[in-house]
Amino acid sequence: MPADLVHLVRHGEVENPTGVLYGRLDGFGLSERGHRMAELAAASLAGHDIRAVVASPLQRTRESAAPWVTRFGRELEIDERLIEPTNRFEGINMRRDLPRRPDLWRHLANPQRPSWGEPFLAVQQRMLAAIDDHWRSVDGGEVVLVSHQMPITIVARTVAGRRLPHNPSSRRCALSSITTLERRGDAFVEVLYAEPAAELLRDAIDTGAV
Repeated sequence: MPADLVHLVRHGEVENPTGVLYGRLDGFGLSERGHRMAELAAASLAGHDIRAVVASPLQRTRESAAPWVTRFGRELEIDERLIEPTNRFEGINMRRDLPRRPDLWRHLANPQRPSWGEPFLAVQQRMLAAIDDHWRSVDGGEVVLVSHQMPITIVARTVAGRRLPHNPSSRRCALSSITTLERRGDAFVEVLYAEPAAELLRDAIDTGAV
């Protein structure tokens, strides 16, 4: 029998003093507060039967998965399909730099796709495939997949029957939040959304729309 539940966990706060959109760039690990967020997320499911812990290959997700690995005694698995989408604005501070970079404005032309990076549909397809594979990979219990805000949002919108295009500033996917899915029939449904690090969110400097 496959997993009872699949938990989609967003990474914790990233050390990002210049406020750039880091995307898939190297060198962006968790802040001290981000590590505490990740610990709170793992602690919130203490006593659960976690059978697998899987993360995107980026540093911030691997670091966010570490408390889950330690607490539940599982080896960390890496899945490229959980990674942050590509983004043509990587490395810039959107609020400060974009007004001065008219060469980049053309990438804002189609927010429905979106024109600045990996298509929403492509993110949806790879995320759903990863979720299905890891759901099938265990015999009962629960699976933890550590990913990023946009991919998790795309999955949440998909299972809720909502359109994929959306305003990045309106995403319901806080740092170290947990979106829990259950398989019912031929589809996954969301059964819980939790913010175990809520007490730390108000002081977070980098909440990241990525």
